[in-house]
Amino acid sequence: MVKKLHEKIAQFQDANMIRAQGLYPFFRPIESGQDTEVIINNQRVLMFGSNSYLGLTNHPKIKEATKKAIDKYGSGCAGSRFLNGTLDIHIDLENRLAKYVGKESAVLFSTGFQVNLGVLSCITGRNDYLILDEYDHASIIDGCRLSFSKVIKYAHNDMNDLERKLSILPEEAVKVVVVDGIFSMEGDIVKLPQIVALADKYGANIMVDDAHSLGVIGVNGSGTASHFNLTDKVDLIMSTFSKSLASLGGFIASDHDTIDYIKHRARSLMFSASMTPGSVASVLAALDIIEAEPERIAKLWDNTNYAVKLLTDEGFDLGASESPILPIYIRDNAKTFQVTNYLQNAGVFVNPVVSPAVPSDSSLLRFSLMATHTFAQIEEAVDKLIAAFKVVGVDNIKEKEKIQTP
Repeated sequence: MVKKLHEKIAQFQDANMIRAQGLYPFFRPIESGQDTEVIINNQRVLMFGSNSYLGLTNHPKIKEATKKAIDKYGSGCAGSRFLNGTLDIHIDLENRLAKYVGKESAVLFSTGFQVNLGVLSCITGRNDYLILDEYDHASIIDGCRLSFSKVIKYAHNDMNDLERKLSILPEEAVKVVVVDGIFSMEGDIVKLPQIVALADKYGANIMVDDAHSLGVIGVNGSGTASHFNLTDKVDLIMSTFSKSLASLGGFIASDHDTIDYIKHRARSLMFSASMTPGSVASVLAALDIIEAEPERIAKLWDNTNYAVKLLTDEGFDLGASESPILPIYIRDNAKTFQVTNYLQNAGVFVNPVVSPAVPSDSSLLRFSLMATHTFAQIEEAVDKLIAAFKVVGVDNIKEKEKIQTP
């Protein structure tokens, strides 16, 4: 009998095709810490592809807290939270996060992806409904695939389409609308006030993924619900620690009963090793810094507005972004790879986003700001973007208004 796995794998040639053109932009080895400048191939490269929005990944207080935690607890927990893997600092962080986002309780997961896998696969049942924005993060999509519930998508940020979908669902069914707070590729903010109104009208609950919102919008960076003053109207708030909070892991926050249910039903929590002590300590230290230095968030927005002005003045198409995530649309897969390669060689790191992650006519560069970028670094990157577009032959066709600080 012929075994078919290798035959199937051999048909995958997408990556090899890009490699053959010398344009492969993924898995680039960085030889330094995540900062506004990194070292790649022994060369200085400006980093405009990081999710470290507050620039905390190299903060000395966070490094010191991580080292102390390892000295006290060791490098890992050797088990899941459900059994032997709960430390006192896990509880401390959960309490701190619940207070931070305005909820009664919270529980930690080992990654943000695991939060959405575990929560969405267990909170609804076979006769219930999960309603998603079509641009929701992949972890939301995969969590819903593991659920026995019916999954319905509505057009991105289209409240008329959301209402159409909600209006036909059974009144007696559990219905949960699951959305990103800030959409990770487009950079726009969810229309939460309108979603709250529709959820009230049709008896739905709301879950917000604040992976790209925490540390960016809301009071002291506490997220999307806080940004709109709707914390009491959002039932579940999740986020990850791998962005503004300079670590690895994630959490979900809600009322006590919901969190207790998740603790005993979410398989990605119950059957995964718990967050490492160093990761927990680094998040606690990051929260200390955010609370003590609110000017970091203000600087992030200063940098964002400055970059937006420079880019729009040059005619770059930034779509509908409202955040430090700036999608620079190229709308051509091949040219997106070519521009990325030119920028890499010129000393600027950006992330190419092409189909199937987005439609081929929506391919873009994901250009993201950090609080620790200087205006001079932003200017240098924009100058090199202009040069790259000219060399590759990309037309800049659209101009947008300046993003306003929230």
